[in-house]
Amino acid sequence: MLNDEYSELRKTVESFAREVVAPVIGDYYEREEFPYDIVRQMGAMGLFGLPLPEEHGGMGGDYFALCLALEELARVDSSVSITLEAAVSLGAMPIYRFGTAEQKATWLPKLASGEVLGAFGLTEPGGGSDVPGGMRTTAVLDGGEWVINGTKAFITNSGTDITGVVGVAAITGERDGKKEISTILVPAGTPGFTVSKKYSKVGWNASDTRELSFTDCRVPAENLLGERGRGYAQFLQTLDEGRIAIAALSVGLAQGCVDECLRYVRERQAFGHPIGHYQAIQFKIADMEARTHTSRLAYYHAAEKMLAGQPFKKEAAIAKLVSSNAAMDNSREATQIFGGYGFMNEFPVGRFYRDAKILEIGEGTSEVQRMLIARQLGLSDL
Repeated sequence: MLNDEYSELRKTVESFAREVVAPVIGDYYEREEFPYDIVRQMGAMGLFGLPLPEEHGGMGGDYFALCLALEELARVDSSVSITLEAAVSLGAMPIYRFGTAEQKATWLPKLASGEVLGAFGLTEPGGGSDVPGGMRTTAVLDGGEWVINGTKAFITNSGTDITGVVGVAAITGERDGKKEISTILVPAGTPGFTVSKKYSKVGWNASDTRELSFTDCRVPAENLLGERGRGYAQFLQTLDEGRIAIAALSVGLAQGCVDECLRYVRERQAFGHPIGHYQAIQFKIADMEARTHTSRLAYYHAAEKMLAGQPFKKEAAIAKLVSSNAAMDNSREATQIFGGYGFMNEFPVGRFYRDAKILEIGEGTSEVQRMLIARQLGLSDL
């Protein structure tokens, strides 16, 4: 049961998603256009500052509040939800967790207001789940500046007109024969920092995803985020939290599939009855609701442990695994229930189907989640 504060937030975002986002987002999606006006309104509502303290321009809430907002947005559209998730979880939170007082003062008020968006440059074209092994981007200190060279791939929020800063993971040396990885803040527009054209994507078409390249890109030495050589550890903590957020987004998409099907099966007639009259359809929707409900409980539990300061790596991996599977399964079943109309972009379930697959890949594939769960159970020591 949500307390009054959480419940009111959920209702507010639900209304915003239904009344503001739903009527227009399909057109943005078809045009593959970033919804600046929607993002501006989300900023005015304080959504980008939900888990940040008031002293940094935030709303003074917590990470679970962010997850509730992500779920409600994703019930209508995942592009808008992932824009918020990446901006906060990957853009703002690392600065809040690891930044200096000066870095926080410079960036957090802008990020919390939605005036600018943040991004996190981790994945590279030749790497994926093996982040340290696949990393080639380097940063070398030269005369009080970091000189960055390399390429990043699949980076969300990295090329919008309001992108302000990207945290870039780079090899800054070697320790005990292993790569020393650090994170460096690179403001948008820095010479040597080039943003590619938008990817042509299967889904999330109203969000911004690009490849980034750095060629002798220089930023001040004080742009180092946190301790030198701790970039990989920072990334692991960031992803543990982010998996709960992606689980919430996945639950929202799964619930959106249920919502759309419940409306459709009351209206669509076949053989003299609404198709919801038939047990085959009823069972499909019952299974969809069961998957959504159990996935929601999983991310609630992971968030509860995180906020209590307890270890939550296993719970976050479980939540991400089961909820992304639920989103994929529900979107497939919803498309089947809608029949030919489910294959049309004008219906939300077609968009949901296209958006669902990336949830089993981004912020740790389903295979990685299983590895993490097994490791937490002690099986990797056998």
